[in-house]
Amino acid sequence: MALAESRHLTILADERRAAFRHASLAGAIGVVCIASLWITGFFDAERLLEGLPALGQLASEMVPPDFSRWQSWLRPLVDTLAMSIAGTVLAVAISLPLALLAAPNTSPNVFIQQACRVLLSALRSVPEIIMGIIFVAAVGFGALPGVLALALHSVGMVGKFYAEAIEHVDPKPLEAARAAGASPFQVITHAVLPQVLPQLADITIYRWEYHFRASAVLGIVGAGGIGFELIAALRIIRYDQVSAILLTILLCVIVVDGLGAWLRKQLK
Repeated sequence: MALAESRHLTILADERRAAFRHASLAGAIGVVCIASLWITGFFDAERLLEGLPALGQLASEMVPPDFSRWQSWLRPLVDTLAMSIAGTVLAVAISLPLALLAAPNTSPNVFIQQACRVLLSALRSVPEIIMGIIFVAAVGFGALPGVLALALHSVGMVGKFYAEAIEHVDPKPLEAARAAGASPFQVITHAVLPQVLPQLADITIYRWEYHFRASAVLGIVGAGGIGFELIAALRIIRYDQVSAILLTILLCVIVVDGLGAWLRKQLK
């Protein structure tokens, strides 16, 4: 009886310590969040109130939206869609080999694994809009610099997610394939990829949906697409056309997200 009571008290003490740690962590996170809001001026009520009239004036100039130039937006929208698809295809083509080299269970050695992880970290550390500026300066205006910027930035993210999915596959099929004398390529094609293909497809589709939204932003730096039309309307202070373009982008994003959801269901 005494031993059982002692164990019960020990369990209660462990639970109290765990609850205290969780509460302390939550409190520390809360303090960091509040401090970040304060540092960025979120609690400056006077400044926020002073900006309300400007926001109201801007909103009044955006209503009603002016769709008179909608025909001239069709080609940029097609370019934006093509950029998102091409950027995704190129990102996947580069990410999959890098992910296989970065995952510890498929990488030839630790040196290659760490080198690939550093490369993936470096690529995702540079925002696509910065890459867009660089590629516009290198290859000129148009959709090509947008595709390159989307692809290279996404390699860092997609490669990381691919590598994590590959890292957590069931090791038993890999061990069985190696024991049967399969080559590294055969291990990957017969034991690794069949396990992760549904997850890789999900990651790819989500990234394509993101690419469409990012493509619109890249147009602002000269990478073509509907973003170029958006920045042109902003430069001539045609906020009614800006609101129309934003609504058009919103409609396209809804369609792309719906198509992505349909594709995910088909691939399950």
